[in-house]
Amino acid sequence: MTDATTRDWVAHTKGLLRGEMVKRQISYAGLVEKLAAIGIKETEANLRNKISRGGFTGAFLVQCLVAMGVTTLRLED
Repeated sequence: MTDATTRDWVAHTKGLLRGEMVKRQISYAGLVEKLAAIGIKETEANLRNKISRGGFTGAFLVQCLVAMGVTTLRLED
C-alpha cells in the first residue's frame, strides 16, 4: 500500500466519523460525554487530535459510532 493510498483511507475514515457527528449535531464535548456513558474515557483535546489526525483504531471508530447511536453506516454515496 502506498502512502497516498493510506492517506486516502485515513481521510475517508475520519470523514465518516465527522459526518456522523455533524448529522447528529454532536460536538467534540458531546462525544466525550457519550463515550464516558459507555465507559470510554477521553478528553476533548485528545478526541479532537485523534479525529483530526485520523489516527485511531477501528475499535475506537466503532466505540464512537455506538456512543452516538449509529445503527447504520453508509460507506459510499
